Amino acid sequence: MRRRIGGEVQSAQSKVPEIKRVYDFLLEKEKTSAPSSSPYVEFSKGVNGLEKVILRESRGSSAEVYLYGAHVTSWKNDHGEELLFLSSKAVFKPPKAIRGGIPICFPQFGGLGTLDQHGFARNRFWTIDDDPPPFPTNTLSKAFVDLILKPSEEDSKNWPHSFEYRLRIALGPGGDLMLTSRIRNTNSEGKPFSFTFAYHTYFSVSDISEVRVEGLETLDYLDNLQNRDRFTEQGDALTFESEVDKIYLSTPTKIAIIDHEKKRTFVVRKDGLPDAVVWNPWDKKAKAMADFGDDEYKYMLCVEAAAIEKPITLKPGEEWKGRLELSAVPSSYCSGQLDPQRVLQGS
Repeated sequence: MRRRIGGEVQSAQSKVPEIKRVYDFLLEKEKTSAPSSSPYVEFSKGVNGLEKVILRESRGSSAEVYLYGAHVTSWKNDHGEELLFLSSKAVFKPPKAIRGGIPICFPQFGGLGTLDQHGFARNRFWTIDDDPPPFPTNTLSKAFVDLILKPSEEDSKNWPHSFEYRLRIALGPGGDLMLTSRIRNTNSEGKPFSFTFAYHTYFSVSDISEVRVEGLETLDYLDNLQNRDRFTEQGDALTFESEVDKIYLSTPTKIAIIDHEKKRTFVVRKDGLPDAVVWNPWDKKAKAMADFGDDEYKYMLCVEAAAIEKPITLKPGEEWKGRLELSAVPSSYCSGQLDPQRVLQGS
């Protein structure tokens, strides 16, 4: 088969590079000629040549996603300010997981099972999902990427289950970052499986001593620093003076992280994820981690949407969906511009 395109005779064997050239040309044309309100997606190389996807929204916000781990490593607002913490010592070299951003913990959170700490999804190479199932459209944004993970032979040996994990990462018109996970049991032998899960989000903060978390007060939690014993949170908000590693149970769908110094509030919205992990390693554990700066604990806080206490069980053909939406809004207690309860209840 031969055909003429753009004045050149092309063979069937050259069809793929030809399509890529046309795609690249149209993408570049869209960037230059499309109205400023059109978001776009860019594919490029990241650290150590690892492939990444850059999402850009028309107002200036952006996000970067590595195919290794389906790992969001950057989320910037329309002023170019980085909203996620990424360690200066993060290792971008498989099979080491990337320290910071938003690691995906699946099919296990923690190190209590037979798998590696936090499962294997965060240190596998994902692929672009060319044929994703329909996703609910609740945003006008076109700045999104669909990724998919299927078990490798090694994964099947350690975790003998068939699954498809589809993940959509999107930027909303206002700069909100949205991650929607769909995990389906594709086992043809009638075998169910169970898993635990977390979006291990590292937020960038000015100073951990200036941060408070609202929405988790009075809730029960499992303390990982005390053998996962169960306690009830006291006080009207979480503040931080030492290491913390807690799994809060039956949490609300919205949690607020207030950074007094930066006059910024992160709002975490979640669906299908009943638990929330709050973690900061503090000084001793920070120094013990090779991929974490000694003083970097001061500038990060993990608040993670999760499903841990009650593992999710899927029968063959069943699908679970877990959604996370992150937004950052200006706030100032000094000027009275923000009531955190109003953020939790009304935003």
